[in-house]
Amino acid sequence: MYSLSDFDFSLPPELIAQLPLPQRAGSRLLQVTDSALIDSAFADIVALLEPGDLLVFNDTRVLKARFFGVKETGGKVEVLVERVLDTRTVLAQVRASKSPPPGTKINLAEAFDVTVGERAGEFYTLHFPDDVIELIEAHGKLPLPPYIEHDADEVDAERYQTVYARTPGAVAAPTAGLHFDQSILDQLRAKGVQFAYVTLHVGAGTFQPVRTENLSEHDMHSEWYTISQQTVDLVQSTRAAGRSVVAVGTTSMRALESASQTGTLVAGSADTRLFITPGYRFQTVMRLLTNFHLPKSTLLMLVSAFAGYDRIRAAYAHAIQERYRFFSYGDAMLLNLEIKS
Repeated sequence: MYSLSDFDFSLPPELIAQLPLPQRAGSRLLQVTDSALIDSAFADIVALLEPGDLLVFNDTRVLKARFFGVKETGGKVEVLVERVLDTRTVLAQVRASKSPPPGTKINLAEAFDVTVGERAGEFYTLHFPDDVIELIEAHGKLPLPPYIEHDADEVDAERYQTVYARTPGAVAAPTAGLHFDQSILDQLRAKGVQFAYVTLHVGAGTFQPVRTENLSEHDMHSEWYTISQQTVDLVQSTRAAGRSVVAVGTTSMRALESASQTGTLVAGSADTRLFITPGYRFQTVMRLLTNFHLPKSTLLMLVSAFAGYDRIRAAYAHAIQERYRFFSYGDAMLLNLEIKS
């Protein structure tokens, strides 16, 4: 049985990528196979996939979800929208000197007022005066991860978003997808690689480290996902043909596995609190494209469950030694499912 300390590692701070590379597909790719660690370029992904393989992308779009504002009393407030509930209501983190009670008015971005509703655990319900998405996109700021030390600018507005993003609702990017540019997608399609899409709106909880040494005591954050019947049909036909279902990122993986808990992938929408740790039996995905993850994070536990704990430890040690770039703007890994007898 693994505990939290098993997923810690020491990372030189200079390996945390602070900026995207000039070209999306210019990153490195570490192939993690049963017998070797192979240093590659991300563009090699075209050669590494076969006709009939299926790439499953998360098409969520990152909202400009961060706001600065003031309460009626003049107190400063920082708001991070966590989830859009309906056209005029969100769940949000609210940082203020005192917790705002229900009914409090907060002026955001010197542009509009929201009204505080009921608490929902660590979040607040906020009621907007007009369409939530329109106001967020017009007045909010892009919420970069906490380990990126600069404020979001025009470069981030483009690059902290996948080229295929289309469904607004995330507060963090599905970062494995950031490596794909249109040229790579066109080459893959020309080769006969298939594409399918899920939507999982990544929440801020993705950056939170696990804080309980006993993993069974961890309260997993919730995220909303949806999977279409078209995607289910593509996954099933790919598996029936003996080709690989490849999740692009841990968010695609989490959506697919969450919808496979009956043993068969089913279409639909739901909240998921699926917490994948070593010992989990994967139902749908055979290969995973992913970035390098934070120490003690649920994502590091997920990839360790998928590819094998010892193999991931060796891969991370190799990546540090070879000066790979880590986290959201960093390099990528291609993993195969560890098959246990």
